[in-house]
Amino acid sequence: FYDRTEVLRGITLAFLRGAKIGVIGHNGSGKSSLLRILAGVDKNFEGETWKLDGLSVGYVPQEPHLDPTKTVFDVLGEAVAPQRALLQEFERLNEKLGETLSDEEMQKTLDRLTVVQEKIDAGDLWNLEDHLEVARQALQCPPGDAKVAHLSGGERRRVAICKVLLDKPDMLLLDEPTNHLDAETVA
Repeated sequence: FYDRTEVLRGITLAFLRGAKIGVIGHNGSGKSSLLRILAGVDKNFEGETWKLDGLSVGYVPQEPHLDPTKTVFDVLGEAVAPQRALLQEFERLNEKLGETLSDEEMQKTLDRLTVVQEKIDAGDLWNLEDHLEVARQALQCPPGDAKVAHLSGGERRRVAICKVLLDKPDMLLLDEPTNHLDAETVA
C-alpha cells in the first residue's frame, strides 16, 4: 500500500551482483514507488525490504532535486567530499610537520600521514579534480561553473546521474533515466 492505495501485491525480488533489471509497467502501476522503497526513500509502506550490510544504494528519481544555488561542480563535489577531506587532512598533516613537535607527536603525525597517503594513492586521489572533469564531460554535463538554477531538465538529470556514479554505489536505481536526455547522452 502506498498512500492508502494498493500498488504492489505479493512480490518478492532478489538482485544478483552485476544484474541489470528493468521495471516495466503502465503509468501508475507502482514502478517509481517500488524504486523509492528499494532506495530507502519511502519508508511508509506495508512489507519488508532487506539489503546486505554495507551495501550502498544510489538513486536518481524521475525529477532530481538539486540545490539551485549551487554550481555543477558544487553538486558533483558532494559525491567526492570524503576524498577531498583526505586530501585536506594530508595538507594539514604536512603543515603540522613544520611545527615544533615532541618525538611522540611527530611519530603519531607521521603514522597518520602514512595511512592517509596510502588511501590517497589507492584511490588515485591526487587526480581527483581531473576525474571530476572527465566524469562531467563523459555525461555531457554543463560547464562546472554553471548554476543549477539555470539548467534544463536534461542537464539536471545528467548532473544527478554523474553525481550518483561518482559515489560508486553497489546498487544503482534510475527512475526513467533517459527522460529529458538526447540520443547521444543515452548511448
